[in-house]
Amino acid sequence: MTLNRRHFLFGALAAPAMAAKKRVTVVRPNILVIIAHDLGAYMLGCYGNKEVRTPNIDRLAQMGVRFANNFCTVPASSGSTAELQEAKLSEALAAAGYNCGPSTANPGEFLDAQTPAKPFFLTVALSSPFAVSIPQKNLDLYAATNFESIGWEPVAPNATHKQMLTDVPGNLRKYSAGLTTVDEQMAAPLSKLHERGLSDNTLIIFTSGNGYLLGRHGLWGDGAASEPVNLYEEVVRTPMIWSWPARFPPQTVRNDVVSSYDLLPTVCELTGATPPAGRIPAGRSYLPFVYGRRMPKKQTWPGIAFGRLRHTEMARDDRYKLILREQGKGPNELYDEVTDPGEKTNQYDNPQFVSVRDQLAAALSNWRGQNPQH
Repeated sequence: MTLNRRHFLFGALAAPAMAAKKRVTVVRPNILVIIAHDLGAYMLGCYGNKEVRTPNIDRLAQMGVRFANNFCTVPASSGSTAELQEAKLSEALAAAGYNCGPSTANPGEFLDAQTPAKPFFLTVALSSPFAVSIPQKNLDLYAATNFESIGWEPVAPNATHKQMLTDVPGNLRKYSAGLTTVDEQMAAPLSKLHERGLSDNTLIIFTSGNGYLLGRHGLWGDGAASEPVNLYEEVVRTPMIWSWPARFPPQTVRNDVVSSYDLLPTVCELTGATPPAGRIPAGRSYLPFVYGRRMPKKQTWPGIAFGRLRHTEMARDDRYKLILREQGKGPNELYDEVTDPGEKTNQYDNPQFVSVRDQLAAALSNWRGQNPQH
């Protein structure tokens, strides 16, 4: 066909109208969120641990996108932001037409009732490694492990659970055997998805409500393992894995700083759901990162995460962490996570870090105003 002036003009005029008729395709996969407890990222093989066996979680990371710098907002074993986000997410997806099941540790019955005709949302709540019944075979796995690479230290003067620090290697063996048992519990829902033919259209998200100190810094427990409370990396840096091989690039590691409060807006953007009203920690969607892309040109990613436990608050960017107590009354902390990943040298009063300290303090003040403590 010869393209004459008339055809060209008609096509040029019609193009905007045709483009206007195009509708954005909303992706509506099944969504399975698996939430662990008392699990810092540093205890998983896919995050570099060489002594603890977590093959199912590690395989999930190999099949998807692993966020290396995901931070929880409330580093405590109860009342975690991950649980709050899950509840709000269930509400949002139910309104968007999803079949939402109750949070459960035994998802078999719910998954058996699902069909490809309607997408589902389900949360599987894994037990803490301390709360599972550990088979002898898993205890035997660690009988001779000394956990020298964990970097545990003598009891800190401000430790609140000193009894757990009298035998750190022994308690680490029990924790690790429990974590391996928790990892084994993931096999059931993953196998059920395959059995029901639902794997290809199911997004699996694995995360943890809070991290846990296992002798590092001479402490044992979550953010309340010390007095005053702490916001060390071990309690705030948690795993975040997105696995959907049909859509997301496998074996991908993202170093972007993201937070547990970003989960809700990200899933809502993916599915076209509307975030529910109500006071929840403000978050932003990092969906482009999951697809392995950059943010659109007109959008910027703040690259900073915030956290709070009691009267202690944190601002963490891709290099520095500021910790303020009583809104700056102290004692306060500032760490360079690149040169001092063990958080041994407090730079808060170092004049060379004043600019960094003040910038993070201003960002934290702004976040505090948007998210007042209840």
